[in-house]
Amino acid sequence: MEGVASQVRLGLLYLGWALLWSVVQVLVLWPTGFERHIMVTDALLTNLLLAIGGFAMGTGLRYYQPSLRQAGFLLGWSLGLAGISATVFYWSTHTLFESNALYLRFVDSTLAIRVAFNWLMLLLMLLLTWLWFYTRELQEAEKRKAATEKLAREAELYNLRQQLQPHFLFNSLNSISALAVSRPEQARTMVQQLSDFLRGTLRKDNSQLVPLAEELKQLQLYLDIEKVRFGHRLQVEVEATEESQEMKLPVLLLQPVVENAIKFGLYDTVGETAIKVKATITDGYLTITTQNPYDPATSQPRKGTGFGLDSIRRRLYLLYARQDLLNTTQQDHQFTTTIKIPQHYEKMPDNR
Repeated sequence: MEGVASQVRLGLLYLGWALLWSVVQVLVLWPTGFERHIMVTDALLTNLLLAIGGFAMGTGLRYYQPSLRQAGFLLGWSLGLAGISATVFYWSTHTLFESNALYLRFVDSTLAIRVAFNWLMLLLMLLLTWLWFYTRELQEAEKRKAATEKLAREAELYNLRQQLQPHFLFNSLNSISALAVSRPEQARTMVQQLSDFLRGTLRKDNSQLVPLAEELKQLQLYLDIEKVRFGHRLQVEVEATEESQEMKLPVLLLQPVVENAIKFGLYDTVGETAIKVKATITDGYLTITTQNPYDPATSQPRKGTGFGLDSIRRRLYLLYARQDLLNTTQQDHQFTTTIKIPQHYEKMPDNR
């Protein structure tokens, strides 16, 4: 149906062209003094034949588009159609106006000019039609490329998510297994918390934007599970300004950051570890800093910032096409991760 509609639009375009040039040609013939019906017939016949030739070329170009190197083929094609249209015009006028010798002599004397005019008009129509199809093909190619890149980006984002989830899930299941015998009630609580957390992650997609307040609720579910594992050793302080809680960020962005902080702040220590998460608005960015202590003697934050941070950096690049949105610093035995989320970013869909 789309092909038929395209052909109809092309036919109407050439018909409009023919009618427009028919009016122009009548005005050109007006000083000759021929009768009105002769001038109108001459103009309509000339331009309708050109329109038919142009439509034939347009139909051909729809299925076969010669390259610029094949210009000779296009010139020959248009010259042949010009000759055919002039021949049909000559035969038609000599049939319709055989009794008007004055007009027929005029047709004979202008036949060469008519062939040249027809050729130039057909060349112009051929060029415009070729440009139209060429431009449309480029647009279609760009759409296919964009669709392919989008699918590849979504697949990579999904793959990043799948690589992050099992690590946390295995740790949680191991903790539940350990609690099942010694503290069954706590094990049941952790199962429910894990279920709530996973339910929240499964219904999200990686390109979705959510308010920070919603993201913090999901983060709290994760922290509740981790606190069962680590008990009083894990202390997390979350501070977010009222304005920042309405700002939006990619869903499930904070959990891998905090998981990384727990890994390098708690795994190699036996005492309490305080992790700080702070969210503010700075120069049109939602800025989130996560800070955790580390022991230089047992930890290697510089080399081991973790797959979690690498995946977040990659995810931010895929979503925002920027490499500077995640930065890490180390000072006074404190490891700080800073994430900046641009606000009012129109290309990011909000699927809430």
